[in-house]
Amino acid sequence: MSLNDPRWGDRNDGPDDEGRRRDPRPGRPPQGEGPPDLEEVWRQFNERLAVLFGGGRGGRPSGPRGGRSWDGKQFGAGIVLLVAIVLVLWLLSGFYKVDANERAVVLRFGRYVETTEPGLRWRLPYPIERHEIVDLTGVRTVEVGYRGTDRNKVLRESLMLTDDENIVSIQFAVQYVLKSPEDYLFRDRAPDESVKQAAESAMREIVGKSKMDYVLYEGREDIAVRAQELMQTMLDRYRTGVQVVRVTLQNAQPPEQVQAAFDDAVKAGQDRERLRNEGEAYANAVIPRARGTAARLLEEANAYKGRIVEQATGDAARFTQIQQQYRQAPAITRERLYLETMQHIFTNTSKVLVDAPAHNNLMVLPLERLLTPSGGTTAPTYQGPSSGDGSAEAAAESTRKERDMTRQDLRNRERGSR
Repeated sequence: MSLNDPRWGDRNDGPDDEGRRRDPRPGRPPQGEGPPDLEEVWRQFNERLAVLFGGGRGGRPSGPRGGRSWDGKQFGAGIVLLVAIVLVLWLLSGFYKVDANERAVVLRFGRYVETTEPGLRWRLPYPIERHEIVDLTGVRTVEVGYRGTDRNKVLRESLMLTDDENIVSIQFAVQYVLKSPEDYLFRDRAPDESVKQAAESAMREIVGKSKMDYVLYEGREDIAVRAQELMQTMLDRYRTGVQVVRVTLQNAQPPEQVQAAFDDAVKAGQDRERLRNEGEAYANAVIPRARGTAARLLEEANAYKGRIVEQATGDAARFTQIQQQYRQAPAITRERLYLETMQHIFTNTSKVLVDAPAHNNLMVLPLERLLTPSGGTTAPTYQGPSSGDGSAEAAAESTRKERDMTRQDLRNRERGSR
């Protein structure tokens, strides 16, 4: 009973016939129906512990309230056993498990002690030592210039200035893993934020040294590789314990405010390239043909030159030989040259003009008809002035003489050719 109980010191508060304490004041309930006494609860708890850990049930004297007497030795044994159980549980709390892809960093009073390998490990329980598990193989991603998708842009991070003073919007992602748990935990207060800042700084440096067309088109892969190398150099200098795996450019384009003008410029550039390609194709088709024609004309000119030179050389040699023969026999050589010349002339013509000295007539001999393979003869055509009398006998006589002269001339030609 506590000292604040108004019934403390009452001598008529003994138990009644039912085992409940009397209350001398009228209208008050018996003590058995009130709240439990804390001392009684604690005493009953100790007695139960004593019974549980070896205390006897019989031969124990009863107290003034009918309960068991309180034993100090049993209470001390219970306290020791309880402390032992708590100590064992506290020591068992030092066991921890490390997976194959993880490392555990052990801290003793907040100071780094060691890094443990995968498996079941033990350390001194908290608060003496504690551990932190770090995943080394898990790939972590930092997004710069966007969040989640390309449409959710962060202009403060994506807008960058190129070397030719143009603004471009670049969204890229950085994937990295941890290579040193100690550096990741203790060298930098916010290593993930450091990775993001290093990525943005490296990309701005590279874009600032490049042209706009190079950033938007042909240099995207090269920019990603260079940014990865520069980022790794910066993070190694800061000793963040981070290994950059890959830098991926998600999107690179002009700002939305100038997108329409940029599209027009791109179309104009494409038209320029198309017209240039068409001009080059036409030039590639015309120039080889012109070169071939020039080469053919040159070869023809060289062939003509060679033919003329050779012909002139042959004519000169022939003339030299004829001159030597002419010196030995001038008359015969002159006659032979005349005959060869006439043969050459008459070979290329089919008509011969004959001057008839008898009547001073000019006749045309149709040699193409006389020399036909069929052998048919046709009367020669007579052209010239008539005899004047118009008689048939004179015309027949003239025709006969002309035929005789033609035959005689043919015989002379055949004899000359032989």
